[in-house]
Amino acid sequence: MNAPPRPVRAACLAGLEGVTHGFFTRRGGVSRGIYASLNCGPGSGDDPDAVAANRAAAAAALGLAGGRLATAFQVHGNRALFVAAPFAGPPPRADGLVTTTPGLAVGALSADCAPVLLADAEAGVVAAAHAGWRGALAGIVESTIAAMVAAGARASRIRAAIGPCIARESYEVGGDMRDAVLDRDPAGARHFVRGEGGDSRGARWRFDLSGYVAGRLRRAGAAAVEEAGIDGFADEARFFSYRRARRRGETDYGRCLSAIAPRPV
Repeated sequence: MNAPPRPVRAACLAGLEGVTHGFFTRRGGVSRGIYASLNCGPGSGDDPDAVAANRAAAAAALGLAGGRLATAFQVHGNRALFVAAPFAGPPPRADGLVTTTPGLAVGALSADCAPVLLADAEAGVVAAAHAGWRGALAGIVESTIAAMVAAGARASRIRAAIGPCIARESYEVGGDMRDAVLDRDPAGARHFVRGEGGDSRGARWRFDLSGYVAGRLRRAGAAAVEEAGIDGFADEARFFSYRRARRRGETDYGRCLSAIAPRPV
């Protein structure tokens, strides 16, 4: 039997009174094969019962009841929603979730993209965001912070932690992606470095997704920003990766969960 899930914690959130959080790895679940073992993604092709058991185990690791976890149908956009209770039916399409409900965790699912957990402990407002390069460029960081402020938070009190995600050393992209970023956000140029060689489509670049998301958080006024500094693509033993699965020709991939909640009263 697997050991219980043991999430990665962020120092900037760990000391906050009234908040529980964790960036979960792929360890500590019941799924098998390419999903082994803590796959928390309902949108994957994994056994739904295994996914439900994994999500319940993650919630328990945060000190919460098994059903007290909300995640969205993520679409790489900039929509952030306020959540007061677990979703009764299919989850809405969004990439940011905000709550003030004690004992309810909001989460982000990732397999290369950057999960972001945020909290204003004084106001009792927490949030989780899923930030791939498209969502980050579209403004998911800013819309999540705006939704937190609408729920009673102050940007100047918000602490934000960026979890494990694909690192620049593993994230080679084409010039078209770099152009798409710089056309809308010229400040993003510092997060690209020249890759090795090129191809018929032009130069290759390496992109620092975590650093880019951190920059957006700081520009949005977050009081503290912390990066995990863990390359989820390179660390196969602990993290799922969409890009790794694609390179191997695998048909699907698991999703890691990152979640945060106001502690239950």
